[in-house]
Amino acid sequence: MTAGSPPRIGVAGALGRMGQAVASVAGDAVAARFDRPGAVGEGLVSQAEALALCDVIIDFTSGEASAALATAVAARADVTGGSVALVIGSTGLSDAHHAAIAAAAARVPVVLSGNFSLGVNILTGLVRQAAARLSAADYDIEVFEAHHRRKLDAPSGTALMLGAAAAAGRGADLAAVKTAARDGITGPRRTGDIGFSVMRAGGIIGEHSVVFASDEEVLTLSHSARDRGLFARGAVAAALWAAGRAPGLFDMQDVLGM
Repeated sequence: MTAGSPPRIGVAGALGRMGQAVASVAGDAVAARFDRPGAVGEGLVSQAEALALCDVIIDFTSGEASAALATAVAARADVTGGSVALVIGSTGLSDAHHAAIAAAAARVPVVLSGNFSLGVNILTGLVRQAAARLSAADYDIEVFEAHHRRKLDAPSGTALMLGAAAAAGRGADLAAVKTAARDGITGPRRTGDIGFSVMRAGGIIGEHSVVFASDEEVLTLSHSARDRGLFARGAVAAALWAAGRAPGLFDMQDVLGM
């Protein structure tokens, strides 16, 4: 990327629904599109070619593919001295995937987010503030999410992001207070737990609600996605922000200055 020129964007998982949405939103800024090895499609290049052609890669694929891409980008930076930024929207990441991405972020800029929607990121901030002000002794927290039947991971990355925000508002670690599902005789609810409920049906793009319930009232904060284009637009904004930036691990809150 030369001074004053717009960053050249690469699209990983170009044949997928989100890859196509990103390419549509990014338009002429797309310098390369690639998918899994052996994939066939007009205009596709290899991952190595894309890294040579682009200043930033937007990746909505899978945890395994994103971790491998992050490792490849970091390795290339070590060899060439150049830095290709990464914007990762994949969900269902394991601890190993997170570790690989964090290691890459020590050498290249990485924006990692469970959701690139402006509305969801504002919701995340509101959830954290509400959790900080509504005590665990009086208010229970439940996170509900619904997605299309083809989604592979549950709870969604966005639901986990909202749960983490709620836990952080109360000074807790989500792993210590998360209740992923309830079935059978579960006994009474533990004070401070954050529950998750999941629905997979039809073509639902994304519905998320965080409920704060006391004996006297119920507060619900929610977000509904109507078009995948909103995630693509957020990811492209993140790509423009990340290109040319110093190495580090960032999220959409950083991009939005929140």
